Amino acid sequence: MTQPSETPHSPPQLLRVLGLVFGLAVVVGGVIGSGIMRAPGVVAQGVSSPLLILLAWALGGGSAMLAAMPLVEAGASIPRAGGTYAISQRAFGPSVGFINGWLTWLQYTASNAFISVVFGEYVHRLGLVPQVPVAVLACALIVGVSGINWIGTKVSGASQSIGSAVKGAAFLLLVAILFIAPRGAAPAPVASGLIGPVTSAAALVMAIRVIYSTYAGWDGAIYFSEEVDNPDRNVARATFWGIGLVSVLYVLVNAAALHVLTPAQLAGSKFAVGDAAHVVMGSAADTFITAMGLFSLMAIVNLQVMAASRVTFAMARDGVLPRWLSHVAKGGTPRRSLLVVAGASLIFAASGSYEAIIRIYAPWSVGAILMVCLSAIRLRYSEPDLYRPWKMPLFPWIAIAASLVQASLIYVMVADDPWMGLWSGLVVVAPLPVLWLVRRLKPAPIG
Repeated sequence: MTQPSETPHSPPQLLRVLGLVFGLAVVVGGVIGSGIMRAPGVVAQGVSSPLLILLAWALGGGSAMLAAMPLVEAGASIPRAGGTYAISQRAFGPSVGFINGWLTWLQYTASNAFISVVFGEYVHRLGLVPQVPVAVLACALIVGVSGINWIGTKVSGASQSIGSAVKGAAFLLLVAILFIAPRGAAPAPVASGLIGPVTSAAALVMAIRVIYSTYAGWDGAIYFSEEVDNPDRNVARATFWGIGLVSVLYVLVNAAALHVLTPAQLAGSKFAVGDAAHVVMGSAADTFITAMGLFSLMAIVNLQVMAASRVTFAMARDGVLPRWLSHVAKGGTPRRSLLVVAGASLIFAASGSYEAIIRIYAPWSVGAILMVCLSAIRLRYSEPDLYRPWKMPLFPWIAIAASLVQASLIYVMVADDPWMGLWSGLVVVAPLPVLWLVRRLKPAPIG
């Protein structure tokens, strides 16, 4: 079912042409990336017990599931484009919404550049077009996925579903190959007390951070609430089922790696799952893992281009960005917003300026989820009659617990690197003059 065409007196609307499969593809495809190939080595440096390693990854999925409850309640109740921007704008007003949208947009565009550069490096690792610079390959990927999105929402949605399916199948194949291989050396016995399996407090904190970041992206479905059929049901299904599938896959990947390598061997590896595959597959592992990486990176960039263009569109429609950016093409793509996202991503990729942003954006991604948790609480009291097709249980305790988890993660990140925290704070307030200027020029929102 599609929405009515835009008229001169109605705000621009996106087309409701995506389904539950796309929603699952967004969550699964947005979460699973190259991080799971490296993260097990970092986690094993903090936790030396195989059982506790698997438990830590399962708890990471549980933490994501906990935070998803307030997010799904708010996202299903406010089925509008823009994800965390739309929710925080509804709960706390345009200024808070603008800051949330700005940080999300900046994170996506910088991440697009970073991932595209890694894509170029992977292409060279396969021995393809070695004469083409990595920056050119990175820009080519951004242009390519932007071209797919330009065609229309159905095409970009189908490409995301296919990319995520290929990625998931490749990881399951890798897990099967590792489990079929002979078991590696038995792990050394660990002490029964807490200090034995946990190597140090600092290493444990780093393990928690890495697990959290490896699960990042589970909130992707809400960015397309305006375009998914039956968002009152499918936003919840896509988010919860997607987190569950990713959690199972991550535990399986770690169990498969531990089947081949000991925790001590994992702890010394910067590319743990790749090293495990190399033990089993030999030199063919490099080609297999690199090819997996290429599909994974393409799917993530495609998703982030889609999501970031929806954030720009939503902010423009609400009047906190120039309204000409809210134009929607016949195929459902907000093309002007897409061009802005693609242009910024290309600038970041070509200049290498994304590196500074990547180093400081960790607190933002956690902060966006924290803001949604707080928004869900506020909306329960400010709009008690709002239609909520899915309600979190044990309100407000689930939302409070999720908020405390996110706040604790921000504290740990900032305490671990105060300078990063300072720069993150400065970036938060940097665009406020833009909001002031746009309000002066076009103060009245549409609709």
